[in-house]
Parts: sequence; C-alpha cells; structure tokens
Amino acid sequence: MTSTSHPRDLRTELESLTTEAFRPELADIDRLPTLDIARLMNGEDATVAGAVAARLPQIAAAIDAVAERMARGGRLLYAGAGTAGRMGVLDASECPPTFNTDPSRVVGLIAGGPDAVVTSVEGAEDSRELAKTDLERLALTPDDTVVGISASGRTPYAIGAVEHARDHRSLTIGLACNPDSPLAAAADHGIEIVVGPELLTGSTRLKAGTAQKLVLNMLSTITMIRLGKTYGNLMVDVRASNDKLRARSHRIVALATGAPDEEIERALTATDGEVKNAILTLLADVDGPTAARLLEESHGHLRAALAARD
Repeated sequence: MTSTSHPRDLRTELESLTTEAFRPELADIDRLPTLDIARLMNGEDATVAGAVAARLPQIAAAIDAVAERMARGGRLLYAGAGTAGRMGVLDASECPPTFNTDPSRVVGLIAGGPDAVVTSVEGAEDSRELAKTDLERLALTPDDTVVGISASGRTPYAIGAVEHARDHRSLTIGLACNPDSPLAAAADHGIEIVVGPELLTGSTRLKAGTAQKLVLNMLSTITMIRLGKTYGNLMVDVRASNDKLRARSHRIVALATGAPDEEIERALTATDGEVKNAILTLLADVDGPTAARLLEESHGHLRAALAARD
C-alpha cells in the first residue's frame, strides 16, 4: 500500500522538517569560488560528529540490545530507501570481509530491491507493504533486530519495516535525522541525529547521510566487538580472501603475539589461515585442534579462550 498524501500536505510536512529547511544565507552559493564552497561544505560536515555525540547513550543502549540478541543467533537487518537504504546495504556488505560473519547475519534491505542501490526506484519508499514483503522473506524471530533508517524519519518503507518487526517481537531501532520523528517513536530504540538544514536544500545525502554512516559504523563495529570478533583493536576474525588481507592477517598475528615471521606462518598454516586460532596457538602454546576447541567453548571470544587455557 503506497502513501496517498495530498501533494499540498506533503509540501507542508517537508517544510516542517529541519533536514528540508531552506537557508537564505546560502542562496548565492553558486556564485562563490570553488574553494569557498568547499570550505562551507567542510564546515557543515564538521558539525555531524557533535550531533552524533549528543546521542551516544541511546546508541550504546541499542548496541547492547543488538549484541545480546546476536549472541543468541539473531540477525541485524537494515531497512531504508534511497541514501538511507544504500548506507544500510554498504554497512552490511562490509561485515563479512571485516568480521568473517556469514552474509545472512547482517543484511541491508533497500526499497526497490538491489537495483535501487545504483538506480532510483520511483515510489518504492512510499510503500509500507513493500517493507513487509521484503521482511517476510527473511522469517523474522524475536532474536533479530530491524533498523529502520530515514533522514526525514517519515519514510513509509522504514516505518513499515519497524512496525512489521515489532509484530514479530523483533528488536527495533529507528534512525532518523529529525526530532520527534514517527520512525523513532515506532521503534524500541529511537536514535535521532539532528544535523540541521543541508548545504543544498533537502539533499539528505550530505550531513544526514554522513550521520547515518557514522551511526551504522558504530552499530555493527561495536556489536562485533561485544561478540568477540576483535582482540583489543585487532580484527582477528578478518577473512583472508586476497593478497592484501593475507598480509594483514600475518601482521595482526604479529601485533597480537610478537612472534617471529616463521612461527606466524607455521601457525597460520596449521589453522587454515584463521587469525584468531593462530594467535591462540602461539599465545597459549597449543595445537590447531585444541585452539579450535577452546574457541568453540568460549563462543569465539579469544580473551576467554586464553583465560580458560591459563
């Protein structure tokens, strides 16, 4: 079911949103030298981190709730339209190579489907039913988390995703860039990063998009830290799928253990290139199968596996 708002009603609604506000002081921006425009834009971007900082307690609470469910086997699912949807797809796609997660554990849904990542799919964002259909294919459980993402906080697709998730008792997060948004109100955890009017009126791929990127980085990264996907600040679950990542794997083992190159290569060979296992064989002086068992018993947490060995 698509939105049937009257155009005049929609115009009135847009005028009330901070992300859509017109800034008369920038009305002559197209007459400025390029460097001046770049300085203006950079100054705008510099305010985004502060807007995110103001919502860190809400972000942290949401992350703890996500990690608790993912530890039980739940999934992290993003749902948005346009730029917001692309941010979710981007964050999800980077989890497997960074944290060696199964591609089904963190998923990005965008209104209009995969084609909408590179091409605008007109009208898709206006459909709550489309979000419901997309999520029904994934058979939600109470251990799953659905994050609705929308700069305006009023996108029907994002709101529909959150409403459908709540019907299935999944955890819900509403990420918006306007205060008092319907999306945040519909979710268990509302996160509103108020970045203010854009440099180009209504172009929410700018500050709003940057804010969404920063928050999604936090959601996925800190959740993975909580799940034991890192050792300190080292990506010990990185998947060595190319020469650069194989070199990075070697370096991570070196930083974690201080072992000589020859020992590191032997450890990586003995553990089929699994960085976390290789570190454990070196620090705990165990063989590959023992390292695998210790990690399985500690649910993949390297520090816990090391403590169990001690």
